[in-house]
Amino acid sequence: QVQLVESGGGSVQAGGSLRLSCAASVSTSSPYCMGWFRQAPGKQREGVAAIYRSSGSTYYGDSVKGRFTISLDNAKNTLYLQMNSLKPEDTAMYYCAAKTDWYGGSWNEAAGFGYWGQGTQVTVSS
Repeated sequence: QVQLVESGGGSVQAGGSLRLSCAASVSTSSPYCMGWFRQAPGKQREGVAAIYRSSGSTYYGDSVKGRFTISLDNAKNTLYLQMNSLKPEDTAMYYCAAKTDWYGGSWNEAAGFGYWGQGTQVTVSS
């Protein structure tokens, strides 16, 4: 079992920065992959970034490459998302997610993530 609690969302003007955190409480298997997804009103959930624990490999959605950075502090079991140069189109609810069971699909397929946080709202104004 994995419990995920996000924090760090808020309102910011375009061009600003925010840092999201996701604290993971693990009682059985540690996640082998953790990621961030976002969902704006009326839109599908979108994969933002993911990181694989053992290799440190990171993946990003095309819309956030070069602006967002995902990182994982293994000692603290905390996932981060540093968001720079924010745009109004980044406005969404951001969710932390974790995989503990092997899933052969793409990193950004929500179906592969078995655990989800409650979400934290990010609002970017122009």
